[in-house]
Amino acid sequence: MSNSQLKPWAAAIKVAVTKTTAADMAAPRKNRALMAFAVSAAVLDVASIYLLAPKSPANLSSTAQTVTIGGPFTLTSHTGEKLSADDLKGKPFAVFFGFTHCPEVCPTTLWEMSEAMKALGEDAEKLKMVFVSVDPERDTPEVLASYIQSFGDNVVGLTGTQAEVDAVGKAYRAYWKRVPVEGGDYTMDHTASVYLMDDKGDFSGMISYEENAETRLQKLRLLIDRSDSA
Repeated sequence: MSNSQLKPWAAAIKVAVTKTTAADMAAPRKNRALMAFAVSAAVLDVASIYLLAPKSPANLSSTAQTVTIGGPFTLTSHTGEKLSADDLKGKPFAVFFGFTHCPEVCPTTLWEMSEAMKALGEDAEKLKMVFVSVDPERDTPEVLASYIQSFGDNVVGLTGTQAEVDAVGKAYRAYWKRVPVEGGDYTMDHTASVYLMDDKGDFSGMISYEENAETRLQKLRLLIDRSDSA
């Protein structure tokens, strides 16, 4: 079922949000991780529904039928080329919203995803990881290229104008907020979950921040298997 066919009343989603204020950056790792699970004021916890459902490709589909997430977009990749949602179709992909100045949540999530990609072996070639910057003012394609090189070849960094990035965030129901810190600098609060999209570009589920590695890998395998059997 495509996003256009989904029930409009089910469009809201509650997702984990990371808080990276100056105080958090100085706090112990455990405290910062706990703050990453603050949630936006929405009414449907899709991640919980997905985790509690029986683990089968069919349940990936049933979860996707409860929300409207994803849609057309065009951004600039870390190589400087334009990349659209249509370009990603044909194989499943995972989308994470973050920024390169993030002190912990972003590098942790990207590292965990890169480890999951290694565990997938040859099947990793069937999946793409997309890192969308919520801080396009600082995250140029060159900055993104330098940042993502530590997380494997399957990661694509995306940025664009503020309007372009805002449009993608709206389509994915992602949250972020610029937060001033001392000295005139700023950090970003942002959604900390990874969105899982199938080979048609439709929403299939989520991976929570610091989710169990076995569960994370299982979700990725189900996403790939569903696309292979379509």
